[in-house]
Amino acid sequence: MKRLLIQHGRVIDPASRLDRVMNLLVIDGRIAAYDAHPSPHDELIDATGKIVCPGLIDMHVHLREPGREEDETIYTGTAAALAGGFTAVACMPNTEPPLDTQATVEFIQHQAERANHCHVYVIACVSKNREGKELAELGQLVQAGAVGFSDDGAPVYDAELMRRAFEYALMFDKPILNHEEVRELTHGGVMHEGLVSLLLGLPGMPACAEEVMISRDIALAETTGGKLHVLHVSTAGSVELIRQAKARGIRVTTEICPHHFTLTDDNLRTFDANYKMSPPLRARHDIEACLAGLVDGTIEVICTDHAPHAPEKKMRELDQAPFGILGLETCLPLVITHLIEPGILDWPTALAKLTCNPARILNIPKGTLAIGADADITIIDPDVHWTYDVHQSRSRSRNSPYHGWEFRGRAEKVIVMGQVKYRWNG
Repeated sequence: MKRLLIQHGRVIDPASRLDRVMNLLVIDGRIAAYDAHPSPHDELIDATGKIVCPGLIDMHVHLREPGREEDETIYTGTAAALAGGFTAVACMPNTEPPLDTQATVEFIQHQAERANHCHVYVIACVSKNREGKELAELGQLVQAGAVGFSDDGAPVYDAELMRRAFEYALMFDKPILNHEEVRELTHGGVMHEGLVSLLLGLPGMPACAEEVMISRDIALAETTGGKLHVLHVSTAGSVELIRQAKARGIRVTTEICPHHFTLTDDNLRTFDANYKMSPPLRARHDIEACLAGLVDGTIEVICTDHAPHAPEKKMRELDQAPFGILGLETCLPLVITHLIEPGILDWPTALAKLTCNPARILNIPKGTLAIGADADITIIDPDVHWTYDVHQSRSRSRNSPYHGWEFRGRAEKVIVMGQVKYRWNG
């Protein structure tokens, strides 16, 4: 019998509405008891002054394997996840080949098991080969273990296909996660369309490109009763559309990435491709609307859209460089430094968006420290000051705009099924 006792930490479990200083006992990989006293056989962890919470869950990452191992592998991506405090990630299907068959889903599961870092859940394709022409075999993909469906990297463009996807996914109670973009409106764009793009002479991607497709998907979700999850929301108009849809009882959820509440289109004045995202960094008023959405619960998930690209790809000219940045190792520090420390969110609310809320949307048995739950635990030092060095990243890529940023707070220890998988050594 393997026993682990985490002592004197501030245990915050939003799923159980738990927030107090206590001891947490783990036996054989499961949460066994609160307020336990140490025994001679316990492995002890002193968490005095630390926050003990359910292992963080990132429901939007790109692990690149199979097909683009020069950018990331499941081994390196999940190592980066641990270093960021995540005990579970859900990977997107825009690999090469795409994750549209039972065999590809099982390949991801096998590689994750070999890596032996954190849990990896699979978001499988909506359409075969992500071509948007024919539905993938959703039932077989669920049977293989898929927890949701998306053609991420691209929108599900055909409205009839999207409607049928909602209807079929309802049979398995799975969400459709859509990259919301009307590509006729963004073609050739490299940044948000606004005053800054006008001044820089760079082609823009208007906010309405996101908002038009969200409007369509909300209408389809309302018609079918399907579960819509809006990926990486970024505009004020989008937040308001989702807020109104929720008020009407439509089954819609959404997420935001830290770069969409910490950076603006003004950062593109550097012409640094590490600020090139899709959806793009938006204007200040969009950031403020997203923060309001986080506060009032319209946005219930914080995720990373971790998108590694090998250095030679991001060093291309701005119009040639791919979209996206690393995110797994900077998400939690950005949340602490830019949401919790300024008082925008309190700890339980912020942690809910990183634990139980993504678990609920994906319907996975994670995100809680309830008695009997899997002992996936993140121990956070909320006070440590440190500087992010992307060259120390566990990811295979280095594309981050946060290199050299000073943060407060980070994951200190990460425990998966009762085993300490990561320790930060300062």
